Amino acid sequence: MCEPDGQGLYHEKQRLELCAVHALNNLLQCRAFGKEDLDEICGRLSPGTVLNPHRSLLGTGNYDVNILMAALVSQGLAPIWWDKRRSLDALVLSQVYGFILNIPSNVTLAFVTLPIRRRHWIAVREVNGHYYNLDSKLKSPARIGGSEELRVFLEGQIAEDVCELLLVVKQEVEESKAWLRLE
Repeated sequence: MCEPDGQGLYHEKQRLELCAVHALNNLLQCRAFGKEDLDEICGRLSPGTVLNPHRSLLGTGNYDVNILMAALVSQGLAPIWWDKRRSLDALVLSQVYGFILNIPSNVTLAFVTLPIRRRHWIAVREVNGHYYNLDSKLKSPARIGGSEELRVFLEGQIAEDVCELLLVVKQEVEESKAWLRLE
């Protein structure tokens, strides 16, 4: 598992349908995974299939949540689906490694935005005391701010019916449930 080096933020930009690769690497703050790594996980999860159900038919990416979850587990991390009915105040942010969101995103070809929306993976991570939106479609990381600004950002995202939120914690934190403030 990588860690920020203090020299700046690691930020991969969108290529093909590889937002899952970029979200993982941006979360981990290094190039931990490539397309070939996620394709290998696809093969392990659905061996012997001609059309793998965990990625696009063309093999250009568009990986599903099962692939992200398996990749995170391979790094000693535990992905946890966030129940959107629960208040984000229940999170113990100091115990959360980062966040991966699945959000709707417009499709663009060259300079034209099409009237089509697809699903897109993004990472949010705290680095040097500030949270950042590390969306691969951004030109550079977008600073969110501190814990209160993060909660506002996440609340805005999950208010959309089609947004899903994965908490990412270290496996020992998941086992102890230290990421959750018991009410």
